[in-house]
Amino acid sequence: MSPLKITTRDAPTGPVLEIFGELDYANAGELRERIAALTLRPGQRLVLDLGGMRFCDSSGITALIAARSHAQAARADIALAAVPANTLRVLRIVGLDQIFALHPDSDTAVRS
Repeated sequence: MSPLKITTRDAPTGPVLEIFGELDYANAGELRERIAALTLRPGQRLVLDLGGMRFCDSSGITALIAARSHAQAARADIALAAVPANTLRVLRIVGLDQIFALHPDSDTAVRS
């Protein structure tokens, strides 16, 4: 099991969370807690940079959906950046690529 590391930085459009390691059953709750603690304002964009994520299981996908719900409740936007190919494949299979804005990197997600 690989530990999960989450770093947060502020961008002009809102917070950017960089996720490193494995987003799985053992630690998806950590991401959910970090996101629940974020104060988002209407019109902001929450960016989840997944470039350092090595693995994502169904619990991780559920945490991403919870992040989207948190953003929507605040009338904010959410974008996923640098989604690894294996996770992108799962998002496409289940149709979540239709509800998340997907960007090649966090800089592009912030500018869009």
